Amino acid sequence: MKKGLVITATLLAVLTAGILFLYAEEKAPPKELTFEAKNGNVTFNHETHVAAAKGDCKACHPTLFKQEKAPLGYKEGMHKKAEEGKTSCGACHHAGGTAFETKGNCAKCHVKK
Repeated sequence: MKKGLVITATLLAVLTAGILFLYAEEKAPPKELTFEAKNGNVTFNHETHVAAAKGDCKACHPTLFKQEKAPLGYKEGMHKKAEEGKTSCGACHHAGGTAFETKGNCAKCHVKK
């Protein structure tokens, strides 16, 4: 009886560890995301932004962005709508925000190859 419980507990522990490992692998954030744009693609460096947020994922997720690659909703009105509404990238990237404003800084994000 004891042997059966030990085996069952061991199998359960191994199964749980395996599931947690797979879940962690699936949810690992990408290092970079690239969004195509006519005036030059934008490569979003996730690690840089995580460092700027001091590791606080909730600064952006899920309020500003889903935790999956999705449209950013930042293109409308040459970014003006997102900046005024403090949505998407405009939550930080606006005049007086915690990051550089976009006005006059197009080349910081948009890179033509």
